[in-house]
Amino acid sequence: MTTDIPSPAPRRPLASRIGRIAFLVIAGLVVVAVAAAFFVTWTIQRSFPQTSGELSVEGLQKSVIVQRDDRGIPTITASSAEDLLFAQGYVHAQDRFFEMDFRRHVTSGRVSEMFGASQVGTDKFLRTLGWRTVAEQEVEALDEKTLGYYQSYADGVNAYLSSRSGAELSLEYAVLGMQNPGYEPEPWEPADSVAWLKAMAWDLRTNIEDETDRALLAARLSAAVPDGADAADTAESIRAMIERVYPDYPFDQNPIIVPEITPVEPVATDAAPAAFTGGTAGVTDALRTVQWQEAENVIEAASMLLGGAGEGIGSNSWVVSGDLTESGMPLLANDPHLGAALPSVWYQVQLKCREVSEACPFDVGGFSFSGMPGVVIGHNAKIAWGFTNLTTDVADLYVEKIEGDSYWRDGKKQPLEVEKDVIKVAGGEDVPLTIRRTAHGPIISGLTDDFTAIADDPVVSVGDEPLVLEGAPEIPAGDTAVSLRWTALDAGTTSSALFAMNVAQDFDDFRLAASLFDVPAQNLIYADLEGNIGYQAPGRLPIRGAGDGTLPQPGWDSTYDWKGFIPFDDLPVSFNPPEGYIVTANNAIVGDDYEYFLSKDWDYGYRAARIAHLIERRSAAGPLTAQDMRDIQMDEEMWIGKQLATVMSEVPVKRTGPKAAVELLRTWDAQNKPDSAAAAYANVLWSNLVHNIFLEREVPMPVGDQGRLFTVVGAMLDDETDPLWVNDRIDVDDMRSMLALSADQAYDELAGLQGEDVTAWRWGDLHALSLTHATLGTSGIAPIEMLFNRGPYPVGGGASVVNATGWRLGESYATVTVPSMRMLIDLDDFDASTWNHLTGASGHAFAAHYTDQTSDWAQGIQKPWAFSTKAVQRATVEKLVLTPAG
Repeated sequence: MTTDIPSPAPRRPLASRIGRIAFLVIAGLVVVAVAAAFFVTWTIQRSFPQTSGELSVEGLQKSVIVQRDDRGIPTITASSAEDLLFAQGYVHAQDRFFEMDFRRHVTSGRVSEMFGASQVGTDKFLRTLGWRTVAEQEVEALDEKTLGYYQSYADGVNAYLSSRSGAELSLEYAVLGMQNPGYEPEPWEPADSVAWLKAMAWDLRTNIEDETDRALLAARLSAAVPDGADAADTAESIRAMIERVYPDYPFDQNPIIVPEITPVEPVATDAAPAAFTGGTAGVTDALRTVQWQEAENVIEAASMLLGGAGEGIGSNSWVVSGDLTESGMPLLANDPHLGAALPSVWYQVQLKCREVSEACPFDVGGFSFSGMPGVVIGHNAKIAWGFTNLTTDVADLYVEKIEGDSYWRDGKKQPLEVEKDVIKVAGGEDVPLTIRRTAHGPIISGLTDDFTAIADDPVVSVGDEPLVLEGAPEIPAGDTAVSLRWTALDAGTTSSALFAMNVAQDFDDFRLAASLFDVPAQNLIYADLEGNIGYQAPGRLPIRGAGDGTLPQPGWDSTYDWKGFIPFDDLPVSFNPPEGYIVTANNAIVGDDYEYFLSKDWDYGYRAARIAHLIERRSAAGPLTAQDMRDIQMDEEMWIGKQLATVMSEVPVKRTGPKAAVELLRTWDAQNKPDSAAAAYANVLWSNLVHNIFLEREVPMPVGDQGRLFTVVGAMLDDETDPLWVNDRIDVDDMRSMLALSADQAYDELAGLQGEDVTAWRWGDLHALSLTHATLGTSGIAPIEMLFNRGPYPVGGGASVVNATGWRLGESYATVTVPSMRMLIDLDDFDASTWNHLTGASGHAFAAHYTDQTSDWAQGIQKPWAFSTKAVQRATVEKLVLTPAG
């Protein structure tokens, strides 16, 4: 018997089998990808907050209404101040809790608890500054009502935290959980809110960088002096060069904020004056000094997390009287300049009591900080206000002489204040930290390269003279260290000032609030429904001893200590000035005849001059409108560009490409428009010129702020005999050859970046803004960065331009500092006031309002924001009712 055995099926060709395998693999990958997409989408979306309907919340006394407009901006209405601020905390946490949580870890020096050992150095620096400790002291000093406001806010934040955890709070926690799975946010406390004021003060610090750069320049100049040179001549030549590179404010060219101080009544307040923690000065022989060593960066640790006080940090604000406007009522404009951040540092919100009364006094709208109750900049039903950085010198470095646990002071040893601390590290072992303090403040050398270099090879000023005398006998024995004296390290009252500002009803109330606004010191502008405009300089501003703070000072000689603070009633004030307008743009506040020393490191006033010029020019042509003010905010004229365009017409440029590039400048209007080829070339030319003048030398000179360089180089362009035009290192012996070399280099650089067709160059592409998430946006893991980062966005403007989009000379043309928001408050109609900020209301990646304002921001488009009850009702697209639980 036979059995039929089927013939084997023909084998598929190898290519077919590979194709089948590939199909299965691809199908599997698609399934995995789809599943991953669903997982990512689910993870992303489950952190989005509920913004409509009804929510029962433990901790409320009565229901609260949260109405959001088409940009997701909330208007919160409540029956009591406690419920109102509770709801603000709840809403801030809904939209921005990860940002809030990260910020409080920065201000407490606890970033390592979130992100591991890489942040230990940063934490050491921030913990040594002690922001959190000072914030706790301020909270302890709050009056009962104000403390209640902060506690209500914290209770609202915690109510939201009690309803969610981990990835339900934000996508960032899902990603963080992969690295640090045990991390859980702690409950919010009032000190978490107050500490953020210290971070903002740090971001707005003024002249520490200039102080250090001047000293480094002195060291380089002294090192170049031949052996045996006369000490007095050496000191004089160093002083002269420092003054050459750091000229005085150009009072004859650019405006001051308060040409004439208005006589006003003293502020009537029961508040205690700002505490002064300095010692009583004794008179000793002034020290003679020594020498510096060049360092890398200044304050790199904190700047990494806070954006840093780089080029462009400052602000514009101005207020125009109704005498100059079409409506007959004031217009108030403001655009603070800060490091670009995603999400934006600002959060728009309106806080409204159902019935405004002494017990519930809020009817206010504007920009807040996530993590802080109240409104920082904006208006209420009666007044409007804006801020710019005061730019006064409120921080000094001191070189200390240390022996063991003691330091020298007026010929005697004093015990150091020593504190032991521990830094917790995610995924690692605890790191011990010893914090040492003198009468001036914490010792910060040993924490960053620059301060350590100062301590290793120090120099100090004698009065304002940068003398170089190695081994001077007056210097005490011992090791050297560097301490920081800074107003923000003393407990203050700004945490109370914001609420006082929110409920102010007139200029007297405004000044009372200003008297509490000590750190960070800000120019405050004002307008009200009565048609008044005004200005007040507030702040805790030091009265110095023997030195002026432009160079580090001898810590062992108390004649260099601060002696107190300028009384508030002596600070500059202006009310309804005859000019009909007030402009502040970080320029000098008053003339040199003012009674007190404020600073030598003002912004040099080019933005202020341009704003004042445009106000005067436009008002001469007819009454000013709100659109005129918005147009001024977006003005992009580059002051030094006009000079360069003029002088380059006489420069012998030989090559065809550079000639075509220079030709662009002939018809350029000096506006740094994003689509401008001439603006692209002018800025690259400027960068190369600065590099050739100041850095391509045996003794390189500090660059830094571009406004200062406008003053220095502007004067040089009017003087062909200036010795700085000569540079043997690059074989340049006059102005024209320096400009010709720079023109060639600029063409080659730009051609390499954007091609040889000069007409195709675009400043906006070169100067583009990339929005980078503050933490995970620099993770180094591309898929994670893609989740959180956005851009680049082409933008115009530039450094020391009214549309102040700053960039770093010698590093990149990319925008790094920005007008973080723009607002134009119309006192004729608050509903017609217009607003915009850098990103959007939400901090949740992929939410509709994550970056929905960015495109408008780049184009300078502002939109109205409803304030009146009827207008808010019409603008509402989502309504959430928070009801008391139970």
